[in-house]
Amino acid sequence: MRVSWSDGRLTFRLDPEDEITGRAADEHPVKLATNTCTIAGVPGDAHPDLFAVATWSIVAPWTRRRITFDRAVSAELAEALHDGWGIDAGPVAAEPRRTGRTLAISYSGGADSVAAAAIYPDAPFVHFRRVSHPRVPNRWPHYRSDVLAKLAARTGRELTTVASDLEFTLAEPRPGYPEHHAVAAGALLLADRLDLGGLAFGYELGSRWLGGDRYLLRYTPDNPMWAPHGAWGRLFAAAGVHIVLPVGGVSEAVTMRLALNSELKEHVRWCLIGTDGPCRNCAKCLYKEIIQAAVERRPLDTPVPATSAKARKWLRPPPYGGQEMIEYGLARIPGIEHTMFAGALEHFEATEESTGWLDHCYPPALDEIPEPWRARTADFMTAHVGLMTEAESRRVESWGA
Repeated sequence: MRVSWSDGRLTFRLDPEDEITGRAADEHPVKLATNTCTIAGVPGDAHPDLFAVATWSIVAPWTRRRITFDRAVSAELAEALHDGWGIDAGPVAAEPRRTGRTLAISYSGGADSVAAAAIYPDAPFVHFRRVSHPRVPNRWPHYRSDVLAKLAARTGRELTTVASDLEFTLAEPRPGYPEHHAVAAGALLLADRLDLGGLAFGYELGSRWLGGDRYLLRYTPDNPMWAPHGAWGRLFAAAGVHIVLPVGGVSEAVTMRLALNSELKEHVRWCLIGTDGPCRNCAKCLYKEIIQAAVERRPLDTPVPATSAKARKWLRPPPYGGQEMIEYGLARIPGIEHTMFAGALEHFEATEESTGWLDHCYPPALDEIPEPWRARTADFMTAHVGLMTEAESRRVESWGA
């Protein structure tokens, strides 16, 4: 792979061994649509290692043997690429970037990132906004990135919005991030300007430790995407911007509770479709309604019929992604036996006691927070959430076994 940047525009050219259809870090197949994208408003003089990590978050699925940058990177960055992916990177000549002092929140406006923002009330936000690509038709016009950006601007927090068409590099399965980490591409290129040493994401217990529906469906301390000792964690650290998961030790029930109790509660929006509020008809709205109803101890309120394909995912026999939250909801939503999830009750023996571990924080997640921000996270979790007991921690570590 050969890459170059000019005025925020990335152009990449495949080598003979590279592939049009590749796999992201979560093993999901992704097909290339175009070899250009733009990230607006980023400086041209960012440290070369920042350009390298931002680039890799976009081109990694299709690169097989080597990547040649248009500017020299540090030996530390090249080593992280080789150790993590077996990729030869060059040229190599730059000094490594100094780790910054500031933590910023990669802010989507969803419950998970709002919960992360509640832990660090003074942290600035960096919000990624999708914009159209000049050469690729938009096959997802219902995605309301403009609404999400407006909500982010109303939070009153220090905000940098980064507009990019990088999601249109994907032809299949749909417009989206080639790697989950591409949401950080703009923040990375602004890291020198913002003095970033850490970037906080809203990935929670299911994403960090339980595998979700991404690749394992079981507990793993060695999550390749989010573990600090994993390939991506080491790569970000080599560029002086550590991956920080403030809510990596708590469930979506906890992040929902924290978000709805935060000063940003009026700006929470997990739905990517609705304009004046969540659309209530998409699969994500249904899933989040299960969690919110459980947290608020009220009946399920959704217009989605049981016959809809949007509901089918959680009506089939387990295992599946988000299973821990379905169990949590089954144990707490009044009248759940009279809803579309009545059949799901046959697959579980969920009780409040058996799912109580999902109300607390998994302690090893706190140990992963980089030192400058660890104490703040630990104090917050101890005061507002509570730490898991040894028995509850074993529930995490035996998940999927």
